[in-house]
Amino acid sequence: MDKDQRKRFKWIKLYQKIGNAGTVCLKCGISRPTLRKWLKRYEAEGIEGLKDKTKKPHNSPNKKISDKEEQIILELRDKRKLGARRIQPELKRHHDISLSLATIHKILKHHNRSPLQRKRRNKKGAKRYTRLLPGERVQMDICKIAPGLYQYTAIDDCTRYRVLGLYPRKAAKYSIEFLEKVVEEIPFSIQRIQTDRGSEFFAYKFQEKLMEYCIKFRPIKPGSPHLNGKVERSHLTDLQEFYAVVDVSSPDIEDRLAEWQHYYNWERPHSMLNGKTPMDRVCELIKRTPLWEEVEANYDPENEQIQDPNYWIDLKLRKLKRSM
Repeated sequence: MDKDQRKRFKWIKLYQKIGNAGTVCLKCGISRPTLRKWLKRYEAEGIEGLKDKTKKPHNSPNKKISDKEEQIILELRDKRKLGARRIQPELKRHHDISLSLATIHKILKHHNRSPLQRKRRNKKGAKRYTRLLPGERVQMDICKIAPGLYQYTAIDDCTRYRVLGLYPRKAAKYSIEFLEKVVEEIPFSIQRIQTDRGSEFFAYKFQEKLMEYCIKFRPIKPGSPHLNGKVERSHLTDLQEFYAVVDVSSPDIEDRLAEWQHYYNWERPHSMLNGKTPMDRVCELIKRTPLWEEVEANYDPENEQIQDPNYWIDLKLRKLKRSM
């Protein structure tokens, strides 16, 4: 066995010994989809399945684009209204086709597909911001996917690293479960959680769980969804790139979502990160990112309190506390 095979074999043996995927992933520094991938290969092919498969490109830059590939590109444009920047990762992820943006533009132009025109409503005087370090602010929100199916999303303001989860409804019970999932899977400490003013986030048990983790709770003002803009935009990405190609009633929808989460964090280039992936950004800032011990040391429970979902009542209570 080569070095990489031995490393993967250790992951599998540790999983067989412990039987807990989360613990193995934390100890080995890998994601659940990665562990699942090599475990399936090992069960199917044994030690040989742990070898790296060839990365030889299937397409040569000088090779003529086939009619089938052109048809796939045109279907993505016509049926899903995707631009060239969105078509490129879709071709790679679902069809294992690697094409440059220039080639995709050329095909669309050849078939008289005009550039997409999308209306943008920019709020006058709006300012974009990005936190300097991972975990300084994590935006959290919920999106209804189908009846009885809600996606919880947490996205880091600085790196755009995301954690996703599916639950049957919006409720404090599932908010707590998702918070524990976020703390377990996100690869850095969290200082603040930012949410809207939904009752599922203002339950006492949810806020107490945040205090237990020494995470500050910072809900946004009512009528200001733009303050949670990063998580809102990420929901649109999920609807356009993930849910458009999966069956939400499928029994393996949670596994598919985990694969999509891993792809988004580790492989999908992000335009706001200058073409880097969220994990690239995490690695760039890892030395400056505070550890959980530092976050706990800087957390002052005297400055935190259970907040009321009614913003105006909560504001009066805070003012009253300051005046005492």
